[in-house]
Amino acid sequence: MAEWLYASLGLVILLLAGDALVKGAVNLSLRIGIPALIVSLTIVAFGTSAPELLISITAAMEGVPGIALGNVVGSNTANILMVLGIPALLARMHTSECDSRESFLLMIGASVLFIALCFIGRFTWISGLVLLAALSGVLFHSFHKARAHMAMGEEDELEDPEGADPDMPWWKITLYIVLGLIGLPLGADLLLDSAVTIARMFDISETVIGLTMVAVGTSLPELATTVMAALRRQADVALGNVIGSNMFNLLAIIGVASLVSPIPVDSAFLRFDLWVMLGASLLLIPFVFFKIDITRSWGVLLSAAYAGYIVLVLN
Repeated sequence: MAEWLYASLGLVILLLAGDALVKGAVNLSLRIGIPALIVSLTIVAFGTSAPELLISITAAMEGVPGIALGNVVGSNTANILMVLGIPALLARMHTSECDSRESFLLMIGASVLFIALCFIGRFTWISGLVLLAALSGVLFHSFHKARAHMAMGEEDELEDPEGADPDMPWWKITLYIVLGLIGLPLGADLLLDSAVTIARMFDISETVIGLTMVAVGTSLPELATTVMAALRRQADVALGNVIGSNMFNLLAIIGVASLVSPIPVDSAFLRFDLWVMLGASLLLIPFVFFKIDITRSWGVLLSAAYAGYIVLVLN
């Protein structure tokens, strides 16, 4: 029982610290004159992936790379099946006004690149550089596209990064950053140690724990954001949140973690989990290209598919 409490505590610390770091970094950047556009495309995107990043780096350093890889693959699957499925049970998401085609294709490209590198058998520093180079290309493209929108007079949509507060005092900005920097490694360490102990208690592999418990836990911020977007009828925010998060998970997190330590790829990933992740990603095609609304029926289907996947992984 104690290990489950420690794991829950680690997860709560991790999520709160990640949120604090995003708020502090966003407001620090805006205070020192970094444009809101760049803050939105970089700091917010990286900051919301901080829990996954810290878990994967810590796992790679502590010799449990299965959790590092399982966290990313499991989070991407959860982001589509669970993070879109559960909100759709609460409110219909109208995708007819969304234009996520370009972002979706970039996400599929990142997924294919990631799977191809998995078949090498190990993520090395060279693999990490390839993924980070692809990430740089995506960021450059996004920055260029956002600048084009600004030139067309659409900059208002880009000037309100998450956590921005023009009146936030310096002491509060500093406090958020310090709490984030202290809490992230502390939460990651607690969650990881507890997860490894639980895996050994139940004779479950670290990879399975990464694909299930850790992946679901680190997907909670995306779930909370998407639930609020669904309730506010902001389907573009919901889809954009999932697509952006999945791209960062694949390119940034494993890219950085593999620079810290080599990450071997379990053969089970090659046979099953990678294809589930890719298949889940392709399920977005009706919503992205054919503007089909994400209804309650779709919510039931996506949520049931995720529950089925978890059952298969645990058996």
